[in-house]
Amino acid sequence: MRTELSALVLAVGLFSLPSLPAFAQNTDASKQQIEQLVERFRTAIIDKDTAAFMQLFLREDITWNVVYTDDSLQRYNAWLKDQNIPPATKVQGGSPRMFIDSIARSKQARSEAISNVRIDTDGEIAQVWFDFAFMTGDYKNAWGKESWQLVRTEAGWKIAAVVWSAQENPNPR
Repeated sequence: MRTELSALVLAVGLFSLPSLPAFAQNTDASKQQIEQLVERFRTAIIDKDTAAFMQLFLREDITWNVVYTDDSLQRYNAWLKDQNIPPATKVQGGSPRMFIDSIARSKQARSEAISNVRIDTDGEIAQVWFDFAFMTGDYKNAWGKESWQLVRTEAGWKIAAVVWSAQENPNPR
């Protein structure tokens, strides 16, 4: 019985091996497509291109949350108090539309520097994780880690959720 079970396990294992190279090719192609999506995200911010930015998302109402570090929240709330604005909470929500609309309305140049990109995918879903620095002109006013959940749709890869940690420095030089 034990020999028969071992033979069955070996046969199943060998049967599945031919599919591995195709799967690896699929994930390699997916990683390239996701890298292109990250670049389109970055470029849409620079160009203040609302339509191009919104096409990157599965829906407008995805998870979109920032978590401020404790010291950052203290600095940010001190700045808000000086502006007569109610204090911020540690975790805040929003939406991709609110984000890109605020960038598009700004007279100042805006950009997001993205580095140390890590992608984990099986070809159908993906996790993207990177370091970011959000720039207003040449001033770095926020930085931290950003994480995306992606799904591969009939229309290509779409961002299904975005969460990030942030150090904020709202005081311009």
